[in-house]
Amino acid sequence: MAIIALVAAKGSPGVTTTALACALSWNRRLVLAECDPAGGSIMAGYLGGALEGPRGIGELAVGELRDGNLDEAFWSQLVDLDAPRRERLLLPGVMDPAQAGSVTPLWQRFADVFAALDRGQPGYDVLVDCGRLAVPGAPWPLLRAAAVVLVVTGAELPDLSSTRAAVRAIERDFAEHRVPPGSLRLVLVGNGNGRAEVSRALALPVVAQLPTDPRTARVLCHGGTVRGRRPLMRAAGALEVPVGALLERRQARLSWPVSPEVPHAV
Repeated sequence: MAIIALVAAKGSPGVTTTALACALSWNRRLVLAECDPAGGSIMAGYLGGALEGPRGIGELAVGELRDGNLDEAFWSQLVDLDAPRRERLLLPGVMDPAQAGSVTPLWQRFADVFAALDRGQPGYDVLVDCGRLAVPGAPWPLLRAAAVVLVVTGAELPDLSSTRAAVRAIERDFAEHRVPPGSLRLVLVGNGNGRAEVSRALALPVVAQLPTDPRTARVLCHGGTVRGRRPLMRAAGALEVPVGALLERRQARLSWPVSPEVPHAV
């Protein structure tokens, strides 16, 4: 189990739509955490504001700053997207802008909590919607803690220009904080340049290209019945395979035995 982060550059499309499509189509047990500092949209959009009372990461942050009770309160703030199975859970994002300032200082705390979810019974992966990178209070600790970081981008030339800058910013930050290389991958949204061209332009592998599917995107944004056979849902479901392979390779690297130091000859 691991943290899988999705992030986009300024102006790039579809981070939340992509994250929600993955959460609803993947087979692994997971928590979808809306950690976009600009605010969450799934509660008001896909869920249609159906739940009464405040819920989500903003409430957790306020409680943690006041009482230090994040670990105890965490599970009570989740929404079951596939009730009553509790295999696809949502941690809603900030709904009240006044709570944004409470969340930003706690990104590392949330990263630690998310990283520990694999040790539960049962364990969960955490799919983190980090939103767009170029906003105040971006959740950098979550990106650094992620086993896989998926940079969501359109395939047109203007999208690639802003995405290139975002990728380089992430690479610089990871180098500065000694994050092991190999976690960054690209996810293309819509039509435009092909996977090979985008991969060459941004010097990163492309793991998926999600098709233009306005009908499904509208349901994910505004609510309705999600149909698993629609093009977007099929492509999002298929993304689990390369992501799972990346997680397995990372786990294999972490489990390699450390070679004992060989003493120098005197």
